[in-house]
Amino acid sequence: MNEILKPGAGVIFMKVGTHANEDLEDIIQRKQKEIDDEGFAMWGYGGNTCHPVTMVQPFAEEHAEAGSPIILCMEPMDSKHFAEPIRADEFSVDGLTWKPVPAGINAVGSRFALCIQKLQLADFDLPLAATEVAVGRSAGRLGSQYVRGRVDKACLNVREAEALVNNPAEEKRLKIGLTAELCDPWAVFLRSTG
Repeated sequence: MNEILKPGAGVIFMKVGTHANEDLEDIIQRKQKEIDDEGFAMWGYGGNTCHPVTMVQPFAEEHAEAGSPIILCMEPMDSKHFAEPIRADEFSVDGLTWKPVPAGINAVGSRFALCIQKLQLADFDLPLAATEVAVGRSAGRLGSQYVRGRVDKACLNVREAEALVNNPAEEKRLKIGLTAELCDPWAVFLRSTG
């Protein structure tokens, strides 16, 4: 298995593509510049399967206490996210106390964001049957049983070995084309006050 996918590792999986009328290639370049300028970037997303407070933060804290990084594994896909590119001007770790988004960070069209560094292109397969859901009501469920249909992101722990599955569809491997490392405060809420 890829070095990132060693047993016990924490991985956040997410499908990515065009977002707020911006191509993925342009987003990657912009986020790499944000990391160079500000030391980190905010990778925007929506949906509650990776809610900042109930999912990502507890998951990331557990791995941080163990001294292991959380790697964001992204599968590029064709998407047509044409939401208005409204820039968030405030972020919050808890949804209660808000701070200004740093001037060099452009988080647009999202309710939440992962705080990332070390954004880079990648080329490896993520075997979902070798992962399990780390937090929430589905904790312990195989990643291959969880990431399907409309579920396009998840907090996962890498298992010791791929599970033997009866259904070939559950042996699905996802083509990862981009990775990043999460950094404290891991995940935040975003809002625009304008």
